[in-house]
Amino acid sequence: MTAQPAARVTIKDVAARAGVSKGAVSLAFNHKPGLSEATRDRIFQAARELGWAPNLTARTLAGSRVDVVGLTICRPARLLGLEPFYMEFISGVESVLIEHSCSLLLRLVRSVEEEVGLHEAWWRGRQIGGAILVDLRQDDPRVASVERLGMPVVAVGHPSLTGGLTSVWTDDATAVTEAVRYLAALGHRRIARVGGAAALGHTVARGAAFSEAGRVLGLAGAWQVTTDYSGEAGARATRSLLTAPPGDRPTAIVYDNDIMAVAGLSVAAEMGLRVPDDVSLLAWDDSQLCRLTHPTLSAMSHDVHGFGVEAARTLFGVITGEGPGSHPVPTPVLTPRGSTAPPR
Repeated sequence: MTAQPAARVTIKDVAARAGVSKGAVSLAFNHKPGLSEATRDRIFQAARELGWAPNLTARTLAGSRVDVVGLTICRPARLLGLEPFYMEFISGVESVLIEHSCSLLLRLVRSVEEEVGLHEAWWRGRQIGGAILVDLRQDDPRVASVERLGMPVVAVGHPSLTGGLTSVWTDDATAVTEAVRYLAALGHRRIARVGGAAALGHTVARGAAFSEAGRVLGLAGAWQVTTDYSGEAGARATRSLLTAPPGDRPTAIVYDNDIMAVAGLSVAAEMGLRVPDDVSLLAWDDSQLCRLTHPTLSAMSHDVHGFGVEAARTLFGVITGEGPGSHPVPTPVLTPRGSTAPPR
């Protein structure tokens, strides 16, 4: 049966198709208790078939206002609570939403496939007026999914990952190259990188730039290890790199986030190595953590709060059709501190 235009369908039609009362439809779409999961799913299915939308999204699509913006993150809750990047990024997003009297609907998911399904449920269920996509991957299924839904989004990732979606991004390749050149200029010839999740597009970009910089500079060694961004994984990676014989281990390590660099600092102390005399460490993002350690951590500084601000403002531009379109944000820049020095 061909779905009728949303404007011609009422809550009564949805209730009739699902075999429930209008009150049950209201409970389902307002996520109130009192319905079984089977009944709730049947109501949502009926609404999808009829192309029905509650008034909230009808107002949003008409351009009157956006009440809720969605953000899904594929990270364990425990790790997200320790990750400085997302806390600062979300604070930037929230600072813009406050200006628009808008709320953030944040959900942690276990897979990209779960995220695709959640976006569809949010949009079909008229819970959000747009979304911010993060942690883009090569051939990311979310790109085609949101384009098919027609949902307004801004993708936080390089245009090579985001298809035709409006995107904001940092030039990670340039930043990695600057980091390697800096360490090489100090005299380091054996440099390692402790990276994030291998599937993420920015991990791939950083890895390729690291390898190319090592090749161009003729480094004697350029090791790379991928992790899950946690302190535990960063510590394990650092330990595996530093347990090699002195002539075969790196004299400098670049990390993909701050929490792994802090963990690496602890591992060096545990192994009786002095930072930066025996090994130099360079963090990424430059949160407050980098200034609370001893020695303080050199870092690739990045205005993460401002990144969140720009992502949210760009999303509202997509919704209104008056935004700047895809554009980069400032590239992370080197901030030298006490954890980097020439090798002994």
